[in-house]
Amino acid sequence: MGGSKKRKRNKQQQESNDIVYSESQPDFAHLAILYPSFQSFVQPSPPHMRLTIDWTDFNATRELTRILLHHRHTLTWWIPDGQLCPTVPNRSNYIHWLEHLLSSNIIPGTISSDSKVRGFDIGTGASCIYPLLGASLHGWSFVGSDVTDVAIEWAEKNVSSNPHISNLIEIRRVQDNNAPPCVEVEDLVNSDQIALCKKTDMEVAPLPLDLHACENKSYRGPPILVGVVRDDEKFDFCMCNPPFFESLEEAGLNPKTACGGTSREMVCPGGERAFITRIIEDSTQLKQHFRWFTSMVGKKSNLKYLVSKLWGVGVSIVKTTEFVQGRTYRWGLAWSFLPPVQKSSISLSNKKNTSFTLEGLQRQHGAINVLESVKSHFSSYGLSCSLNTSSFTVDVFQQIPGTLLVKGSLQDKHSPLSGAFSVIFQKLEEALRSKFCTKSL
Repeated sequence: MGGSKKRKRNKQQQESNDIVYSESQPDFAHLAILYPSFQSFVQPSPPHMRLTIDWTDFNATRELTRILLHHRHTLTWWIPDGQLCPTVPNRSNYIHWLEHLLSSNIIPGTISSDSKVRGFDIGTGASCIYPLLGASLHGWSFVGSDVTDVAIEWAEKNVSSNPHISNLIEIRRVQDNNAPPCVEVEDLVNSDQIALCKKTDMEVAPLPLDLHACENKSYRGPPILVGVVRDDEKFDFCMCNPPFFESLEEAGLNPKTACGGTSREMVCPGGERAFITRIIEDSTQLKQHFRWFTSMVGKKSNLKYLVSKLWGVGVSIVKTTEFVQGRTYRWGLAWSFLPPVQKSSISLSNKKNTSFTLEGLQRQHGAINVLESVKSHFSSYGLSCSLNTSSFTVDVFQQIPGTLLVKGSLQDKHSPLSGAFSVIFQKLEEALRSKFCTKSL
């Protein structure tokens, strides 16, 4: 019975999600053969006695990261004791998502003068993991910023240890002034009034926000983007693995892992919510310097506040996704101030199946209302009001509250309707979005 329920939950998750970013798990037995230095860390794990490592052993996790970067990406890498040790699959998932965002036609293309992708890594750390992965996988150039001497020293060592990509990565020191501007953060009391869509890799509609009875917290730390990004610089994206926790005690609550990490890497007043809120505030001053602003988020509950904050500062688009690696879940948050790319002029297509989602539906509207409008739309083109004809079908599915999937299928590609179907369906999407979706509060 338990297994059946688990399979059912997995199936429902797959049906409700577009893309969940998850790299393949390492083959510990194979890696132990290739890298003798890793053999002593590999051990069988009951009850199935599968080979794994002791995730509470910093030396084991660091060695795994070292050999994975060498095995999968031909990178030479190391960090000293006590520094935050990144997991390669989790960090790779973030890079894969960025590549997906950059290759989409949601907003205008690269703003770099030479048409090469350029990124900014906030708090690159001693590992310099994101610039190393982005440069080796895609040839992207990076500026990686940090504030501590150890982080700067080892990030530069990791860059110089890889001469085939070292010209693509600049490590930039951030001056740690003592009195930076603070950012107020509200802890929502009535957070159940916000229903964030569970669908991943998605555009997020504006959400209602109740700011009554809130507790203020603030970020007080070194500059993040403003004061670090130069006036003449432009980037395709910024990325960040923020300090997730408000205290070292909170950071130590997970006894099952040992990834190291200094207090500067793991902790800041107000935690990740305050830190990312500061990025959002900085982004309002750097609208024309970045195509995409992004950050990883460690707590799904924080997405509710952050998404509402973004719509409040006037962004043009918000995207979220989910990163799943083993039992670890993280979320990606991206936003832009650039105007979305307008759809190109309509051209006839013989595409047989097409679909779109309606997000941010007003509460009074449901699938029945949309179905009636679909019938009316096709009737205006002189087509049958029936949604199930010999020529085409149109189906409307509710994925989660406030989100509908509208799917059209051309039954006969040789039908006289073939050339016009995609045009009519595109017009249907525009009509339904205009009628049912809310873009502002």
